[in-house]
Amino acid sequence: MKEVIDILQRVKAASKSLTQIEDEKRNSVLQSLADAVIKNKENLLLANGKDLERMDEKSPLYDRLKLTEARLEAIAQDIRHVAQLPSPLGRTLMERTLENGLHLKRVSVAFGVIGVIYEARPNVSFDVFSLCFKSGSASVLKGGKDAIDTNKEIIRLIHGVLKSHNVEESVVELLPTSHEATQELLSATTYVDLCIPRGGKSLIEFVRNNSKVPVIETGAGVVNTFFDKYGDENMGKIIINNAKTRRVSVCNALDCLIIHSSRLKDLPVLCSLLKDSNVKIYADERAFEALQGHYPKDLLLHATKESYGTEFMDYIMAIRTVDSLSEALSHIDRFGSGHSECIITQEASRAKEFQAMVDAACVYWNAPVSFTDGAQFGLGAEIGISTQKLGPRGPMGLEEMTTYKWIIEGNGQIRQK
Repeated sequence: MKEVIDILQRVKAASKSLTQIEDEKRNSVLQSLADAVIKNKENLLLANGKDLERMDEKSPLYDRLKLTEARLEAIAQDIRHVAQLPSPLGRTLMERTLENGLHLKRVSVAFGVIGVIYEARPNVSFDVFSLCFKSGSASVLKGGKDAIDTNKEIIRLIHGVLKSHNVEESVVELLPTSHEATQELLSATTYVDLCIPRGGKSLIEFVRNNSKVPVIETGAGVVNTFFDKYGDENMGKIIINNAKTRRVSVCNALDCLIIHSSRLKDLPVLCSLLKDSNVKIYADERAFEALQGHYPKDLLLHATKESYGTEFMDYIMAIRTVDSLSEALSHIDRFGSGHSECIITQEASRAKEFQAMVDAACVYWNAPVSFTDGAQFGLGAEIGISTQKLGPRGPMGLEEMTTYKWIIEGNGQIRQK
């Protein structure tokens, strides 16, 4: 598609100008953008309303798509936070002088152009721009058609702020929502240095399997919490409810509660707050028996093999009963996605074993998995949660959005044969 190639060429050219912008000016642009988000909230909400009208309110993606005044305030605050963070660029990561006198430094630098493919989450447009801009990279956004009106308004707003600061507008561009545009982006090795998918399992797998551009996988979260035989009942009740119901459509929401068989008698208490949010539970036989008569009949169902390893993104949770810590670890190893896992226990040795053995980006002890978030970790806005091991892992903030290069200083040395 000529239209997409033209956009990518503009972004690539504009990315060169970012290397000449001082951090003070980057921060000024971001502070102006935060102000603009608040000043233009009516236009943003109006555009978002058009997108919402086209989506079924019962869809799990509806909540992800929806903007409110409170969410816009939070977005503006995240942008300000990014502006206040130290620059990730130009940091000396390693330095040494060789025996021959060569002086070596490994220095953090921008990637260049970062493409992000995402679904119905317009806040991602702000997050990606602010993080990429602060870390010296241009960004190409490929949002879903569900958020097209919102994303267009967001890019219009960002372009206006960039223009007012005499910064090239094409340091961020929005691609068409077509499938062809996605294919062009994934093949654009000449123009794009890194591609990051943010969304469900199918989107991430598609990008991984079809991209010629290097990919960092993010987002897919099949998240478990293990209530151990030594878990505190009241603490568990609160953690489980928060992990499941805070926002069901996000990747850090709880999908499966694993419970030690010796604590099945406490399961009605552990699930007592969930019924207030009408959480549907798919329980295995032992858990079903423990909850029967203590949980709304219409919300309690028998688990099937499909109940485990599923990212529900809805008011739905599975329960699996195990007889040991090792069995809980085996369940996570089989069904987890490497995103976030949790153990609730008062026994430190079991918690340490769990944290050492679980293969995930974030492993919690007595705290809800809902904390897996760049802002919550003090990173400012995040560009995603990386579930892979090569490169960044977990919440990806400013530091994770840089690469490095070697700077070598000599004084006429030559390499011997």
